[in-house]
Amino acid sequence: MTLKIQIEEIEIEEIDNNIYELLLLGDSSKEMLNDYLGRSQIYLAKKSGNVVGIIVIMPTRPKTLEIVNIAVREEFQKKGIGKQLINYVISMAQKGETRIIEIGTGNCGINQIALYQKCGFRIVGVDSDFFIKHHYKEEIYENGIQCKDMIRMQMYL
Repeated sequence: MTLKIQIEEIEIEEIDNNIYELLLLGDSSKEMLNDYLGRSQIYLAKKSGNVVGIIVIMPTRPKTLEIVNIAVREEFQKKGIGKQLINYVISMAQKGETRIIEIGTGNCGINQIALYQKCGFRIVGVDSDFFIKHHYKEEIYENGIQCKDMIRMQMYL
């Protein structure tokens, strides 16, 4: 079943196949992607028929949903597309039985942390050395900072 929804100028639709190029913007480990994609729902954001963003969600515990990947093509960043994708997931979750939405990002993802807080997420913990110990063979740097820790965030609906 394909669900299409129009939000302002972008269209969001659920897909069944993987779009690695875009997914790798949100998670640089193919091993991690392969681990969660089979258990997830994937939604694309399209503008004028072109894919501009993606969000991947996965149920983790009863009444809990995690955003495990979100990415927007570089040329479309800072235009509100990521926020629209997150708001779509929040809206969809509110219609169901989900009571908690979780998301994690690297300690170096300053823009991501700000976006998630603007969307209503709060920092609830830090998974120390996550990117050093778990499936990331190469060091990750963003904003001149080595990505070592996973910042865990939640939103209660």
